[in-house]
Amino acid sequence: MTKPRRRQAGEGGISQYATKAGPRFLIKYHAPDQDGEKRAVVKRGYASRRDAAAALREQLGKIAEGTHVRPNKVTVAEHFTEWLDGLRLAPSTVASYRKNVRLHVEPHVGALRLDQLTGARLTRLYRQLETSGRLDSKGGGLSARTVRYIHTIVHKGLAVAVRDGKLATNPADKADPPSAKDAKAPEMHPWSDGQLRAFLGWARAGDDMYPAWRLLAMTGMRRGEALALRWHDIDFEAGTVAVRRSATLIKVKGERERIEIGPPKSGKPRVIDVDGVTLAVLRAHRKTIGTLALGLARDDAYVLGDVDGSVRHPERFSLAFKRHIAMARDELGEDVLPEVRLHDLRHTHATILLGAGQPVKVVSERLGHASPVITLTVYAHVLPTMQREAVAALAAMVDGGA
Repeated sequence: MTKPRRRQAGEGGISQYATKAGPRFLIKYHAPDQDGEKRAVVKRGYASRRDAAAALREQLGKIAEGTHVRPNKVTVAEHFTEWLDGLRLAPSTVASYRKNVRLHVEPHVGALRLDQLTGARLTRLYRQLETSGRLDSKGGGLSARTVRYIHTIVHKGLAVAVRDGKLATNPADKADPPSAKDAKAPEMHPWSDGQLRAFLGWARAGDDMYPAWRLLAMTGMRRGEALALRWHDIDFEAGTVAVRRSATLIKVKGERERIEIGPPKSGKPRVIDVDGVTLAVLRAHRKTIGTLALGLARDDAYVLGDVDGSVRHPERFSLAFKRHIAMARDELGEDVLPEVRLHDLRHTHATILLGAGQPVKVVSERLGHASPVITLTVYAHVLPTMQREAVAALAAMVDGGA
């Protein structure tokens, strides 16, 4: 009888051991850890030598392919906690990731081991969130846009698990989140130039927040950018405003909320030309608040700061706009002034400029978009009208109005 061939170094080994249920077999082999060092791996519980041999061949094949994953008991929750703790992103981004993982991922799959997470299980999670994921008093499901954002977070976190050798492949690659088409941005409701004129006229007559509303509408700045603006960012002689920073509200469970001042969303400063009327309004505003406290008019003071000189709370700022819009609509009429969000002042700025035929590149620079492509995508609804006007102008030039 031929003796079984002795396994060579690196081929692993099979051993038999006794249990109450009868003989069982284990396999032992060496596999690289996260640092690239080879360490012994032992797996037990095979009912026959043949089963053990098949399992050993499979593991050695994975080592050769570079897809081997050392056995671990790390849970989804444990991995995501470690990943989030090490992220080097903007505090607001990390806070958003933490919130979504805590509310929408951990309660459903957090207790699973990483290797138990599958594409099918993630797809089931996404469908559950779409139907009953809301945790506020309104109930119901999360929007497709929100669920797709959660998928993006999950995918990033699991990609790090693959990189660190905790998973062989990313199960999120095989999941089925809402499509990009379904996850389109919320519909915007910009005002027309006439509606904006009506609102600013109402605000100028007696709204103490008029300088804030006009600044946002006439520059297209984001809320956080306007709140972080300091007096030395305004060049009254040159007629420009330099957008260098943004105020962001950070909320982390178990901690007091805080407002952090960081770079603009694009990460790059920009300079915006400002009209003379807006500059005059800001100059008058500075003089007014300077009578309350000289510190409020200093070069390093916030243009739209609170009475104590601190940066305004972003959410309370938006709520103030909502209250003032309600008052304006009561006086002007709901048919004259549709209800909009604070962010719609930015959309109004962009759509009026684009509708007036201003170059997309100019509008993109004013908004602080990373690329004009983003501007074209967000405001595509304005472009058909612009094309019609362009064609009409071309025909008039070529045909002489015939």
